[in-house]
Amino acid sequence: MTGKFSYVKATSIKAAVTEAARPGAHILAGGTDLLGCLREEVFPASTVVSISGLKELKGITQTAAGVRIGALTTLTEVAENKLLREQYPLLAQAAAAAASPQLRNQGTIGGNLCQRPRCWYFRGDFHCLRKGGDTCFAAAGRNEFHCIFGGAPCFIVHPSDTAPALVALDARVTIAGPRRTRTIPLASFFVLPSENVQKENVLAPGELVTEILLGPAPAGARSKYRKVRERGAFDFAMASAAVLLSLSGGAVSSARIVLGGVAPKPWRVEEAEKALVGKPLNAAAIAQAAEAAVKGAFPLSENEYKIHLVRGILEETLTSLA
Repeated sequence: MTGKFSYVKATSIKAAVTEAARPGAHILAGGTDLLGCLREEVFPASTVVSISGLKELKGITQTAAGVRIGALTTLTEVAENKLLREQYPLLAQAAAAAASPQLRNQGTIGGNLCQRPRCWYFRGDFHCLRKGGDTCFAAAGRNEFHCIFGGAPCFIVHPSDTAPALVALDARVTIAGPRRTRTIPLASFFVLPSENVQKENVLAPGELVTEILLGPAPAGARSKYRKVRERGAFDFAMASAAVLLSLSGGAVSSARIVLGGVAPKPWRVEEAEKALVGKPLNAAAIAQAAEAAVKGAFPLSENEYKIHLVRGILEETLTSLA
């Protein structure tokens, strides 16, 4: 880490967004991603604004409308919280699958949603599209871990484990900024490269995520988060799936299936959901849904295996929920 920057410890959300709106400022939560990026000189920072002391951004509380999770709540707290494990097991499973125990103890759920991509060209000494260059080096380079959906002109994958689960749960996020506070569906939070090749989310300068909001837990729902990684220990998903189903009268009444590790944002596969709704959760419906999930996939030279991986993950996960 060779660059110099100022360090500000925010004493309120208002102070945090004021400081973060300054050119070159970055929000510091758990620091597991930002500090690595600064150390590796992925991007510069003129100011680092720490929000770690803001108690109002921490904790998990039940509300009349569902559950509120403060953005500074650690992944370990999310994974181990009794309320979430009982009512939203999909999210608890996803948080438990992220990173390593040490990183889960430090990393926050807000940071997990806002982390930068793990593309080795973006993280390396390459002036790629996402850094303001004119070339996506992954397109014709080493791309075995890159996306098969939604990629052009940049082929990153979003690295979060909690994001697919939260999108499947129809979560919302509250965003504070210098001018206003707004709450939006998490599904609308992420940005594809075709919309803005240098951003992964809708946050404007000075804005930060303050909380994640979950609606009432679906009664009688079945859910599971399945992640496949190259190593059994700490690693990012080669592909993952967050599956949330409701059954009635022996048939699937509703389904939400969101993939991770295969697109620049959590990738909801509505065709796969439609293949299940109204049918019994049997082998034929499961195979049809798995095939529908990879419709439109566009693999690169080294990652066609992800198509077969997604099929296998969904067949395995849906069978386990049957």
